[in-house]
Amino acid sequence: MARPREEAQTRHPRHERRGEARLPGVVATLAAIMLYLGLPQRLLIAPRYVLPALEFLLLVPLVAINPKRLTRQTRAFRVLSLTLVAVIATSNVVALGILVHELVYAGVKDGRSLLVAALQVWLTNIIVFGLAYWELDRGGPVTRTQAPRTELPLADFRFSQDENDDSVQEVADGASGTSDWVPTLMDYLYVSVTNSTAFSPTDTMPLSTRAKVMMSVQSVSALVTSLLVIARAVSILH
Repeated sequence: MARPREEAQTRHPRHERRGEARLPGVVATLAAIMLYLGLPQRLLIAPRYVLPALEFLLLVPLVAINPKRLTRQTRAFRVLSLTLVAVIATSNVVALGILVHELVYAGVKDGRSLLVAALQVWLTNIIVFGLAYWELDRGGPVTRTQAPRTELPLADFRFSQDENDDSVQEVADGASGTSDWVPTLMDYLYVSVTNSTAFSPTDTMPLSTRAKVMMSVQSVSALVTSLLVIARAVSILH
C-alpha cells in the first residue's frame, strides 16, 4: 500500500537515519551465488565451490558490520563490498565468454542445458549490475541515507523522482526534493532489469561516465546472451 502524502514528507528513512535494510542485498548476493553454483561445469573457470566460497566469505563481515540496517561505513567496508561485486561480475562475464566460445567453436549439442545456462547468466547479469549501481551511486547505500544531501557525491543516475518536484501534488509529494527520497536496491535492480531487456536506459538516465560505461557493458552482455546464445540454443532444439 502506498504511503499517505503526509508520511511521504515526514517518514522517509533518510529523516530517521535508520539506513537501508541489509536483507535485500544479502538475498540478491546469495541468489547470484546460487545461480553460479547451478552452471554446467564446462562454464566454470575454477572448481565449483571456490568462487562461491570466496563470495560468501566476503559477505560475512559485511553482514557483521551492518547486520540489520546499513548505517556504518569504513574504508574496509567499502573495499569488501566493491570487491564482492567485482568477483561476482568477473565470474559471470567469464562464464558468458566460455558459453559463447562453446557455441561458436565447440559445437555444443545439448540445447536444453544451454538454454538454462544462458538464463542463469542473464539473471546473474541483472543482479550483479543492480548491485554495482547500488554500491556506487551517490557514495553507496550508507552514504545516501546517512550524509546530508549537500555532502553527497555527484549522482551517477537521475531517477524520475529527482525531477518530479514541479509535477502534480500527489506525484511531487514523493519527489526527492520534497520527501528527501533516495533510491534503494530495488530501484537499482529495476534499472538493471530494464537495461537488460531494452538494451538502453528507460526512465532512469546515466549521468557519469562510469555509469554509462557500466550500462553499455551490461547492454552488450544482455544482447549477446539474448540474441546469440538463446537463438543458437533454440536452433539446436529444432
